[in-house]
Amino acid sequence: MIIRTIHLLGLLSLFLMVGCTAIGPATIARDRFEYSTAIAESWKEMMLLNIVKLRYGDTPVFLEVGSIVNQYTLERELEGTAALKSGDLVGEGLELVGSGRYSDRPTITYSPIMGEKFSKSLLTPLPPHALFMLIQSGWDSDFILRVCVSAINDLYNSSGKPQTIRRADDDFEQLLDHLSFIQQAGGLGARLVERDGKRSLVYFKDQMDEDLEAHVAEVRRLLGLNPAAREFRLVYGTTPSSDGELAVLTRSMLDIIAELSQRVEVPHQHIEQHRASPGFSDKTPTTGEMRSRIRIRSSADEPADAFLAVRYRTLWFSIDDTDYRSKRMFSFLLFLLSLAEGGPQGMAPILTLPAG
Repeated sequence: MIIRTIHLLGLLSLFLMVGCTAIGPATIARDRFEYSTAIAESWKEMMLLNIVKLRYGDTPVFLEVGSIVNQYTLERELEGTAALKSGDLVGEGLELVGSGRYSDRPTITYSPIMGEKFSKSLLTPLPPHALFMLIQSGWDSDFILRVCVSAINDLYNSSGKPQTIRRADDDFEQLLDHLSFIQQAGGLGARLVERDGKRSLVYFKDQMDEDLEAHVAEVRRLLGLNPAAREFRLVYGTTPSSDGELAVLTRSMLDIIAELSQRVEVPHQHIEQHRASPGFSDKTPTTGEMRSRIRIRSSADEPADAFLAVRYRTLWFSIDDTDYRSKRMFSFLLFLLSLAEGGPQGMAPILTLPAG
């Protein structure tokens, strides 16, 4: 009887001690990982779905997570009763009753991207200087300019949008080849300077070998730049106002998404029935063009080995997990969206090419 009483009293003490333990710190690592993973996956699925919807002439809708507030509640209650009999120390009627309650109440707010935020994030062209800063930081110039630029000094990139279907100018392709060589040879450098109270982005190279000089000379010729000038003002537009200006017509995020949507693989009957746009397909795409695309497949059944898959209408649209090039391009697309939302504004860059 005494042993039984000791066991019950020990259980009571343990229950009370556990009831005083805080649960908050233990949830931080788990919550941060699981919520961040869920948000990332939902962003990827939403982006893929909007790319597909644009191919079908549907309206893209972006919904962002505004905040996440989670509240945990842990309650414990313990009750003990005993019925004593005459001559017994404790009694035979000892009873121990416990109860508890646990609740997890996350509060998540969603807000559609619309109005001024929609205009800034999706409709505003990417700042030209931001693209050249990416190139300077190590991103491949061919990849950046092919994805994000429509034209440079009247040299036009390819376009798959129904309103402006066209192949890239031969001179534009040559320009990208020369810029890639110059970048890989270390011919591009950058520094921020102050001029007339404004910050400017300058690209320069003081020393070159003959091979590098030849590629720089071709860049100057293709862009119509002054061969004697060292600095060229970087502006947004298609046509430069002088031979000392570099006019870059950048794309908005919606433009980039629309370009990618025209290469989504859809059933041929959907095109014949005018459910989807005809799309754009090159007969012999270059390596650079292939790297700037995402291969999005369609199937009636959910794919078994997909990096990402969404269901639209009666079909599944997916990116294969073994298609590293498409996965890389898709991740870069989400990075560009972040750049469009929070990129610096108001800088007046200047481009400098070596004079030889």
